[in-house]
Amino acid sequence: MNRTTKLKMTELNPHLMCVLCGGYFIDATTIIECLHSFCRTCIIRYLESSKYCPVCDTQVHKTRPLQYIRPDRTLQNIVYKLVPGLFRDEMKRRREYYAANPSAKSKPTHRFSRQNAEERGEVNEMFMYKDDEKMSLSLQYYLSEDNGRSKSSSSVTNSNTDHQSDSDGKDEGDIRYLRCPAAVTVHHIKKFIRNKFELPVSYEIDIMYRYRKSIDSLIDHYTLMDIAYLYDWRRKSPLALMYRVRQPSINRLKKNLHRTLSSADVRTDCKIRKKIHTEPTQHQPKLPTTVTCDT
Repeated sequence: MNRTTKLKMTELNPHLMCVLCGGYFIDATTIIECLHSFCRTCIIRYLESSKYCPVCDTQVHKTRPLQYIRPDRTLQNIVYKLVPGLFRDEMKRRREYYAANPSAKSKPTHRFSRQNAEERGEVNEMFMYKDDEKMSLSLQYYLSEDNGRSKSSSSVTNSNTDHQSDSDGKDEGDIRYLRCPAAVTVHHIKKFIRNKFELPVSYEIDIMYRYRKSIDSLIDHYTLMDIAYLYDWRRKSPLALMYRVRQPSINRLKKNLHRTLSSADVRTDCKIRKKIHTEPTQHQPKLPTTVTCDT
């Protein structure tokens, strides 16, 4: 069974902050000898006067330490996704800087890197999401190919393109569009479907996502923001989700019924046994050990 573990941001901060400036990583850069990470500007400025790692004192290189550091895009993306507003504020700060210093646009930040759109703050933040932002999603019923129809009642792709209808021109009226906060979980969507169709608790609901050629079943604790990050979703089209309702099988119903009856029998038997032990017993009169007979 899948279990979620919640961590406080204070527990993660030591892994997301630069020891040189005390702030969150900006352009995270890692030393390849010891794998310690720092802000790019901080570590470059530090290695200009020292050839050793500021954390473990490992020698980076005797003569060319700047050639033995590498940008860590994975770590930087994690920092941007975990710290709300950091990416937006950093891009704004860079745009303001280059607006005040137009001549700096043509110069790279240091001699070992080329200036790109992100360094100038001109990157569209379409891949960044927040817990409280509204996300558009669509819900449609999933039908397997065994039923003689396509895998979904209408073909919906989860790429960066818009929705596409089937070749037979089916109407997309069976698709429902919702607008929910990014913190909504798969469990909330299942509960919404159950209440909408008044489904019994015995019915099982699956929420699925079509990614390329596969259809993945989503875990209950996944949020919409998690799904967007996991499957590289963009805001060009609604997040297309599919759902399926499964009725309990006859064998499962019989098994549950037998289990219920067995439990009831055990409870009844226990009550009878308890009643027998708790009732006071009637003492019979003792017979004399010796009997005398009159002749």
